[in-house]
Amino acid sequence: MIKVNRTSVQGSSGKTGSRTNRLSRRQSIWGLVFLSPWLIGFFAFQLLPILATIFLSFTNYNGNVTFKLGNFKFVGFANYTRITTDPNVLQALRVTLKFAAIAVPLGLVVPLLFALLVNSKHLIGRNFFRTLFYLPSVIPVVAGAMIFNGVLNAQSGWINQLLALFHIPGPRWFSDPNWAVPALNLIALWGVGNPMIIFLAGLQNVPTEIMEAATIDGASGIQRFWYVTIPLISPVIFYNLTLGVINGFQYFIPAMLIGGINGNPQGATLTYNLQFYREAFVFSEMGYASVMALILFVIIMICTTIMFTWGQRRVYYAGGEK
Repeated sequence: MIKVNRTSVQGSSGKTGSRTNRLSRRQSIWGLVFLSPWLIGFFAFQLLPILATIFLSFTNYNGNVTFKLGNFKFVGFANYTRITTDPNVLQALRVTLKFAAIAVPLGLVVPLLFALLVNSKHLIGRNFFRTLFYLPSVIPVVAGAMIFNGVLNAQSGWINQLLALFHIPGPRWFSDPNWAVPALNLIALWGVGNPMIIFLAGLQNVPTEIMEAATIDGASGIQRFWYVTIPLISPVIFYNLTLGVINGFQYFIPAMLIGGINGNPQGATLTYNLQFYREAFVFSEMGYASVMALILFVIIMICTTIMFTWGQRRVYYAGGEK
């Protein structure tokens, strides 16, 4: 009979457990070390500003005094009550919704068409056109807005001159309130290179055997695109849709450069972010602007929540999940 020394077995297991605990602690420490840049950035540039915005929304802080607790006067929900009756905020929200209603569909359809074009094997010089369509995305937004300010000029802009060749009177893009938002949407289309590249990556990941099977079954090109390609790239469509909605509500720089801080003409380019900028840095109403920032945050959160709820039923993933 073989006798087992329990003391030696327990000692061996205890040493093994101790080494395992030390290794686990060491891995946890190194994990925190590598995560520390992100954690510092999150707390310093995201969490703390959000908490400060919530705090300022209950005060009348104007930004002209030192950021100390004694320099704030708490006004309760006065800023929240004021925003419900402010005609400028309501006008800015209408302009933003109108812009987003046009920009989001165009931001999906146009880059998808470009991606289909440059993905075609029959297109000569595909790499050239891919570079050509993507190039505007690397041009600064300010430069692009200044370029379009001349392109859409009512008198000397080349778009109106081109329309004049066909005896079509060109619109007063940035002088007519009815055409200001469509003009801003044309500027937004200047940067469709990024979603085009994402769509192109999605199209190139569509399995060729599925397309060949659909062709053998007699599906036409439109049927293959609608019933095969669209479902297979639905995660890419959903991704671009989410970014498009968020960017649509945050549209700011071209509107300010084209229409100025007053949103000319007649407030037609006064987007929500531009009104938020006016309240914070022109009128020095930091407390009131904080409420506007929180309202925008809530609107975007509601929209993204609705889209993710819808996406769970409509988006197809390769693993078979929706």
